[in-house]
Amino acid sequence: MVILLDLGNTNIKIGVLKNGKIERTWRIASDHTKTADEFGMVFYDLLSSQGYSFADVEGMIMSSVTPALNYTIEHMCRFYTKKKPITVHSGIDLGKVSIQYLVPEELGADRIVNAVAAYHLYGGPCITVDFGSATTFGIVDENGAFLGGAIAPGIKSSAEALTNTAAKLPRIELVRPESIIGKTTIQNMQAGIIYGFTGLVEGIVAEMKRELGREDVKVIATGGMSELVTADNKHCIDIVDRALSLKGLKLLYEFNHK
Repeated sequence: MVILLDLGNTNIKIGVLKNGKIERTWRIASDHTKTADEFGMVFYDLLSSQGYSFADVEGMIMSSVTPALNYTIEHMCRFYTKKKPITVHSGIDLGKVSIQYLVPEELGADRIVNAVAAYHLYGGPCITVDFGSATTFGIVDENGAFLGGAIAPGIKSSAEALTNTAAKLPRIELVRPESIIGKTTIQNMQAGIIYGFTGLVEGIVAEMKRELGREDVKVIATGGMSELVTADNKHCIDIVDRALSLKGLKLLYEFNHK
């Protein structure tokens, strides 16, 4: 059994890889106040609920965009599973993907994982759109070269900024309103945020395709908010794969474990 760990700013995604398949996944909060032992007990409970134990762990791989959590999670892995996780960065074996970035070391592990999964699973050229704490776009060409991309604010962070900046605007549930013409303040905010991000994605993807000089580019959306934004965006998004990062970690483990 192999443990896949995707450490995000908001959530930690966990996958159990067994017999070449991701059999189980969980999400837990990226709580910077937790100790290695507290995370260890959370992992113990999750694994136990499915009949697994730490002794079943043969290997681990971890991608992270939260440096403050890295040591805590690595220490938890070493102490409870006796395994050192493979850490995703631009210098490991990426299979058929190469990084064509001015400073490869600056490229986030989340974007590397998405690029590897998208190219190996769906082919190139392709664009990944990850709706996380930030909204990230990445382009991989037909030869597997990661060319770069764009980073925009995240949906939740934008909604929070709107509430914090405008004193009379309330916190809202992020759901797609029935109409873009809202009849209440909450509906107005929901329409502005959800349809606004839909337009943002359409605009950036269209401009990326224009710069690439081709329209046959697969667009793969992922992340916790992906289905919310892409519901009425089928002409722009070809594939929605919320497990893209874990699938990328699975591939990277296969490329790199000894």
